[in-house]
Amino acid sequence: MKKRGKTLIKNKFIRNVVLLASGTAGAQLIMILASPFITRLYGAEAYGILGAFNAMANTIIPVAALTYPIAIVLPKNDSESKEIMKLSLIISLLLSTVLLIILMFFHENIINLFNLTDISNYIFLLPLIIIFAGLMQTAKQWLIRKNEFSINAKAAFYQSLISNSGIVAIGFFYPLSSVLILITTFNNGLRAFIMFCAIKGKREFKFSLNFNKLKYIAKKYYDFPVFRAPESLLTGISHGAPVLMLSAFFGPASAGFYAIGRRVLTMPSQLIGEAVGDVFYPKITSVYNEKQDIVKVIRKATLVLSLLGIIPFGIVIIFGPSLFGLIFGEEWIRAGEYARWIALWAFTNFINKPSGRTLAVINAQRYHLMYTTFGLLIKILALAIGFYMFENDEIAVALFSIIGAFLNIGLIMMTILLSKKKQLRVNKNIK
Repeated sequence: MKKRGKTLIKNKFIRNVVLLASGTAGAQLIMILASPFITRLYGAEAYGILGAFNAMANTIIPVAALTYPIAIVLPKNDSESKEIMKLSLIISLLLSTVLLIILMFFHENIINLFNLTDISNYIFLLPLIIIFAGLMQTAKQWLIRKNEFSINAKAAFYQSLISNSGIVAIGFFYPLSSVLILITTFNNGLRAFIMFCAIKGKREFKFSLNFNKLKYIAKKYYDFPVFRAPESLLTGISHGAPVLMLSAFFGPASAGFYAIGRRVLTMPSQLIGEAVGDVFYPKITSVYNEKQDIVKVIRKATLVLSLLGIIPFGIVIIFGPSLFGLIFGEEWIRAGEYARWIALWAFTNFINKPSGRTLAVINAQRYHLMYTTFGLLIKILALAIGFYMFENDEIAVALFSIIGAFLNIGLIMMTILLSKKKQLRVNKNIK
């Protein structure tokens, strides 16, 4: 047993996961400690307005650079990765400019179309969010490529410390939804600033632009904007739809209950799931490039996450309302009822991190897009049934979560099947 423990400690993959998770753990711990104060200071309605704003922001954040930053890990040489970084930053700036122009001319139309009256004053912050997200994603993927997981960990910790401390401190005097939204807007910018300051060898980066190289890079990794970006956009819409629909049909308080429930249940994903996914990505890329057995690696990572997640998510399913009432205050017991159902979806989302990373490596992003499109339509239908047929917010959340859980399991099965087919083709070519 002792020998096995030493082997695990020496395992580079395990060490990197623990290192990256430690920073996220610190960030989550700060958020956990701050949450009882934040929920009592601001209340469910303010959280609902923040949730509606985040629903919009989180839809565009994944596509801030058309997902080109994800490709930074893939090239065999750093020079090509640096060109991808330049392309990513340019795209973020262009998209933010385009969005700003659209908002200037069609602000009222967008507010009325999506019923965003509660956040109409903050919608002009979205272009800033795109720029900050592009910077953060670019820095993060470069650090993953260079195995600088400690910097990612520290950035996550300090960003959480500064933002949550600010929310609590200001909340004693001005417990307004605008405070939550403004601090949330600058979160990714703060994290990006910390990461860029800590990147080693900054002098190696030359910011001269060669448009022929950028054109070559854009074409070589075209599958990211063509397939991965729409998939990420649809996933963002899928995550934001319940908040916007709850807000529209049942008011900001219901949206706030869902927002806090989802926030709590994404903690394990952010703590361990994202850490495993970020470390797994360069690992599975290496295994694939070396023509080794990728299916075995996917199954092992998924099984480990399943064992790690079953207890925390199970506790929420059993004791959700009591836990939320105890931690956040009696006003939030309803959020615990939501959380029971959200936990089913969150658990399967937690364990499918390796599968999501693998699809980019095996060039199966077209399948991922098709699957996500189908999944979004089914989940929106489930929400609509809950709202229109049952006129019950909890039933709507339950149907949405159950369908989401089955879709995540299906994604894992699809990834393993596609990986097997890819492996067979590779083996045939070797022979």
